[in-house]
Formats: sequence, structure tokens, C-alpha cells
Amino acid sequence: MSDPARILIIGGGYVGMYTALRLQRLLKPAEAEITVVGPDPYMTYQPFLPEAAAGSISPRHVVVPLRRVLPRCRVVVGEAKRVSHAKRIAEVATLATVESDAPPLELAYDHLVLAPGSISRVLPIPGLADHGIGFKSVEEAIGLRNHVLEQLDIAASTRDPAVREAALTFVFVGGGYAGVEALAELEDMARYATRYYHNVRPEEMKWILVEASDRILPEVGPTLGEYTVRELRRRGIDVRLETRLESCEDRMVRLSDGSRMPSRTVVWTAGVRPHPVLAASDLPVDERSRLRCTAALRIEGEEAAWSAGDAAAVPDITSKEPGALCAPNAQHAVRQARVLAGNIAATLRGEPVKDYAHSYAGSVASLGLHKGVAHVYGRKVKGYPAWLMHRAYHLSRVPTFNRKARVLAEWILSGLFKREIVSLGSLENPRAEFELATHADRRPGKD
Repeated sequence: MSDPARILIIGGGYVGMYTALRLQRLLKPAEAEITVVGPDPYMTYQPFLPEAAAGSISPRHVVVPLRRVLPRCRVVVGEAKRVSHAKRIAEVATLATVESDAPPLELAYDHLVLAPGSISRVLPIPGLADHGIGFKSVEEAIGLRNHVLEQLDIAASTRDPAVREAALTFVFVGGGYAGVEALAELEDMARYATRYYHNVRPEEMKWILVEASDRILPEVGPTLGEYTVRELRRRGIDVRLETRLESCEDRMVRLSDGSRMPSRTVVWTAGVRPHPVLAASDLPVDERSRLRCTAALRIEGEEAAWSAGDAAAVPDITSKEPGALCAPNAQHAVRQARVLAGNIAATLRGEPVKDYAHSYAGSVASLGLHKGVAHVYGRKVKGYPAWLMHRAYHLSRVPTFNRKARVLAEWILSGLFKREIVSLGSLENPRAEFELATHADRRPGKD
């Protein structure tokens, strides 16, 4: 009897979690040992981040604990630093190795699934590293919510017009899903919150969306993209197309159209780039630094290496355009993971593999409470029906029945009760009060 195959999955996102979930159902313990490596012990359902930022969903219901849903897998919390497929070894920096300054953990494998996802693409813009706020993780989403509410507190408690103007000016860079949905949800929340501030009016806030191209939300098509611009502008949001952020030093935002504005909030959602571990591997990548894959989701030229999602350049065999690739989005990633897991199981059992084929069904986007756009199977929908479609689609896709039930319950309760507008900024530095107390006890003259 042969030893179980060692399957190493690098990445705990859509592809990593769904591949492991299906593999533990398809394979018996005697057939394979599955290890999942990710920087966090949970998978983040990113389409719900805007609603978590707006307070419609609790942060803990946006994430799925890997150890709970993958009981038959070994979960290693760490960052993959290097992959040597020729030696079948991956180097992983874990919390233990980092704190003890020890060498990275070496994990040997027989089959590799390299799906680390992507990271934010940050440009060398003056001031961005110091003042910019990202929007890819649940921590960033909740931090941004706290930050926006704190700006209302600052504006309500100062008589300095310059400080007040900077606090009430919110700049979002990037007109894709993340930027548009985050801005729309947070503007909705902040507008509602101003009713509890006696000296802050909704019209005093300035919400600005900066996009370098000539349209936003390209995934929903030009018609709905233009509708979204009109809808946002109708709400008083300043949408600036074909405009770039040039600087945000000293709390002063400078745009390529020559305008300048004081702002304490710059949210950066302008694209992503491949994870650095792809460049630190001996596996083939394309001109965009993504792994070259076949339609069967096998990395080109390799028998025991697989990939899918953001990290992979997967041929779209349903497209009529030569050389077309699958879009790097959640819709493809979840479906690719099922095929990938099936192909690994088939390979271990000596069975033929299948090609991945899925025609793009469309896109949905939320523009705040009861507002949205959708382009599904060729049909264009906007307003309240699109918002319902957005919620229904993502509720059906969020993993586990537990999460579905909790999210649905929160939506029902939020419809019955008023929004929560409390800021828990201290969560980002939980030791602040204790440090203040200890420093106070060290003052000269204290016994």
C-alpha cells in the first residue's frame, strides 16, 4: 500500500479554500494528506467588505474559519516566500519562525496548488504610503469605517475651518468594484450618521471618486457604467474620470486635472498585482507575471503543479477571441477550484482530467442601501431590483450554511432597526489605554 499523496495548497482564499474543501470530500485519508498555507486562519468573502464597512454585516460573518470548514486538512498560518518545484519544497514564514528569527519552515509536497491570490498595486505617489488606506481585508474595511466616523467626530468638535474641511473630504482612487461599492456604502452610512451630529450637515461632506480611465465598473458594460456615474453624481458624489492622483502629502490631495483639496481620507483601490511568491518560484509566468496554465488548470509543462484564480492565466475556451483568458474574479475562481480539485483526484487515481469551461454569467454591484446595477445573462438591471440581485447572488455564494444564515439574519435585523454608527477605533490599538496608564504612573513625583 502506497503512502498518501502530499498535497500542498498555497493560499487560503477562494481557490485555496474551495479546492481543499472539495479534495477532502473526494479523497480518503489514505489517498492524500492536504496542507493549506495562508497568511490568515480564515477566508475573507471580499464582496461583503463594503457592507461590513457600512455596518450592515458583522465583520466576523465576512470571514470563514479554515480550521472549522477543513477538519481533514492541516492549516498552516504563514506567508509562502519561495517555491522550488524541482525539489518539491515550499518555504513558509510562520509566526513562530518570524518571532524567533528562525529559517522559514520547509514543506515538502507531491502535488502543488499555487493560488496565493493578489496584493494591492501601489504606485510611487508622494504621501500615499503615509496616508493611504487600502480595502482588501476585513481589517482594512473596519478600520475605514472607524476612520470615517472619527472624521465626523473631528469635524463636529473643531472650530478650525481648515481642519473641518479636511475631515469632511473623502477621496477614493479606483473605479472598479472595490472603489465604487466602498464609496457608495460609506457615503450612505455617513449621510445617515450626520443626523446624530448637531453641527454637521450631509451637504458639507465631499465624496470624490478618482478614476484614470474614461469609465467606471467596466465589468457591467458601458451603459450601466454611465448610469452609475449619473447616479453617484445625483447623490452629490464628485466623479472624476480620466484623472489621476498625483500627491497626497501633508493631507493635501493633488489631482492630474490641477485641482487641490485638503483631505484626511485617501482610499486606494486602484488595481492589484500578482503575489510576490510567483516571482520567487521556478514555475513559468506570462508577461503579466501570472502563472501560465492549461485549460485543465495545470501549470504549463508541469505534471504536479496546479493553479487558478488571480494568480493564473487560464485559457477561456468558451470565448471566440483567440488567446482569451478567464477574468481574475470570484465567479471564475470558485468554479475553477471545483474543477481543479476534481482533476487532482483524477490524476491520483489514473483517470482523465477535464478542461475548465464556463461562460461569464455577468456582474452585480451595490451602490449603497437599496441601490445597485446588474448585467446578468445579457440583461441590464438597475436600482432596487439590481440591489436585491446583488444580495441574493452573494448570499448564495458565501461559504457554509452557518454564514448564510447569520448574514441573512443580520440583513433582516438591519431592516427592522436603525443603523449602528458607533466607532470602535480603539480596536486598532487595544493597548492604548493601558499604555497611557503605565506612562502616567511613571511621571516624576509619583510614588
